[in-house]
Amino acid sequence: MGTDIRQQRDKSVYPSLYGEGSNYPMYYVNYDEAKEFCRRLSERTGRSYTLPTEAQWEYAARGGRDGVRDNYTYSGSNSIGPVAWYDGNSGDSTNPVGRKSPNQLGLYDMSGNLWEWCLDYYGSYSSSSQTNPTGPSSGDYRVLRGGSWFNFESRCRVTNRDVNYPSCRDYSLGFRVVCLP
Repeated sequence: MGTDIRQQRDKSVYPSLYGEGSNYPMYYVNYDEAKEFCRRLSERTGRSYTLPTEAQWEYAARGGRDGVRDNYTYSGSNSIGPVAWYDGNSGDSTNPVGRKSPNQLGLYDMSGNLWEWCLDYYGSYSSSSQTNPTGPSSGDYRVLRGGSWFNFESRCRVTNRDVNYPSCRDYSLGFRVVCLP
């Protein structure tokens, strides 16, 4: 995208950096910038990239079918330490990607390190069973999943969700992308 973490930080109201380097996740990213990254990546590669829906994010965090059956509390484990950076082990900063154990799909840092923007608007869950649900078609808030480096353990569970305005930019917000078939 042509920006580094310092330039992202300079767009925010926060003065500090919380980890920096080529193997660190990008943070200080708002929702619109994450969507623009997906658009440009799609244009550059000729493939379709997007942010995950909340359901896609949770499926991936749980490790696909095996993760659902195993019903792990965190992405890849019932113990947070081996799989996530959180307030108890992060050193008050983001951490390089890939230093913790991956989940069953080989994905790193889906619990902890950074909250990740999801495609969905925030809304209450339906009480009926659904397959691959999507959020409401409009709203003020977007869904965030995963927890971050400064959160308590409970905020990093794969079932936990948070919300924020799409324009929000802070030291705990990042994203991951999905490549569509």
